[in-house]
Amino acid sequence: MADTEKSSQHLHTGVAGLDHVLGGGLAPGHVYLVEGEPGTGKTTIAMRFLHEGATQQRRGLYITLSETEVELRASADAHGWHFGDYTTIMEVVPPESLLDAAHQQSLLYSSDLELGETTRRIFDAVERVKPELVVLDSLSELRLLAQGSLRYRRQILSLKHYFARHGATVLMLDDLTTDVNDKTVHSVAHGVITLEQRAPDYGAERRRLRVLKYRGQAFRGGYHDFAIKADGVHVYPRLVAAGKYSEFDRNTLPSGVPKLDKLLDGGIDSGSSTLILGPAGGGKSTLAMMFATAAIARGEKAALFLFEEEIGLLIKRMKPLGIDLQAMRDSGHLYLEQIDAAELSPGEFAHRVCACVDIHGIKTVVIDSMNGYQAAMTDENQLILHMHELLQYLNRRGAATFLTVAQRGLIGEMKSPVDLTYLADTVILIRYFEAMGEVRRAISILKKRTGGHESTLREFAIGAQGLSVGEVLSNFHGVLLGTPTKLVPDDTAAS
Repeated sequence: MADTEKSSQHLHTGVAGLDHVLGGGLAPGHVYLVEGEPGTGKTTIAMRFLHEGATQQRRGLYITLSETEVELRASADAHGWHFGDYTTIMEVVPPESLLDAAHQQSLLYSSDLELGETTRRIFDAVERVKPELVVLDSLSELRLLAQGSLRYRRQILSLKHYFARHGATVLMLDDLTTDVNDKTVHSVAHGVITLEQRAPDYGAERRRLRVLKYRGQAFRGGYHDFAIKADGVHVYPRLVAAGKYSEFDRNTLPSGVPKLDKLLDGGIDSGSSTLILGPAGGGKSTLAMMFATAAIARGEKAALFLFEEEIGLLIKRMKPLGIDLQAMRDSGHLYLEQIDAAELSPGEFAHRVCACVDIHGIKTVVIDSMNGYQAAMTDENQLILHMHELLQYLNRRGAATFLTVAQRGLIGEMKSPVDLTYLADTVILIRYFEAMGEVRRAISILKKRTGGHESTLREFAIGAQGLSVGEVLSNFHGVLLGTPTKLVPDDTAAS
């Protein structure tokens, strides 16, 4: 009975995030194909699968037709994996007689002998080890030995039926070096995982995977970013906000600046997103920090993800304003992270943001800025889709999210590198304008889905006393254009 229950369970791959994509793991007793060009991470995933099995006292067999046992064990050691007595690595190489020209057969093709000998040695190893888990690396060598699609398909079917009789779960690796268009194994395998590696014009390589098929099993479709780190492969499942709603109290969160809160009819609602637009140096980051520090003052936690500004500079810049970010960070109330857009994939970034909310209970998230986030994306359409899912996810988890976007230009007509105004629940606009020989700032609320707000423009300043919001700019016209005109009262004009 115990064996029956054990065989009905999914086998964990040991790869962080991959089991989630696969809908729980690998159904035992089937053949799976993991394909991808050299360097995409096939061997690392396969070794992690056997290491996970070894921790559960499952006997594993790694059959290598390309790399040596020394190379494989060195790679495993680099990731901190030690198979112990539960995993056997077997090198399959042509017998020495086939490498000696004096012993070559003149009436038989050497490929016939090599394929038959290779298959026999694989079967002998399985009979000897009796593994539950098998990795066959790689199919390109078998395809070369078969020298024909029909013979290759028959060989794969033979291996599949043989492994099925022994109840083994098999990962077949294909490095796609011989024929990238050969889909022979796709129809034979129970599941197919394809790995890709792309090199952007600048920055580290980007890797992603996709489950092409999985018979009788629901899985998460589409592409999922993944990375190879010191402890192995980490998969970041594509974010899906649907079904992630959790019960929370929808409260109004003040900024601590009375006139700003008046503009916002009390503040920002929890479970909503706020977009802060403005020129470089306009005070977008400082404005977002007011909501983060107000959350910490209430005894909550906040997270700040920086794409442009260096952490040390931000901490130094905030101190004169009475905001001690380092003290907040040391107390554990503020999570502060510098993001390198050239090194981090969008999927991994979304994973880190969601982990702050789901694992650490953070309910105020600041992303500064979307310009840096856009640099991590390959095109704008993907950015919109990523941000739509991320904002929906955070909203449904009850988090208040603040995004900053630096617009192009300083005064006059300004444009944003990406339009997120329709995604955000609240839009705050900051503008420079010239008046009385000075460059001044104005702030206004363009949109607030979750409640009312003032439609006025107020002067906005950052000084030694911190951030302040002044009176309504009722004496000016054209403030948003950057060059306003001063209105003359009617009675003065009449006189």
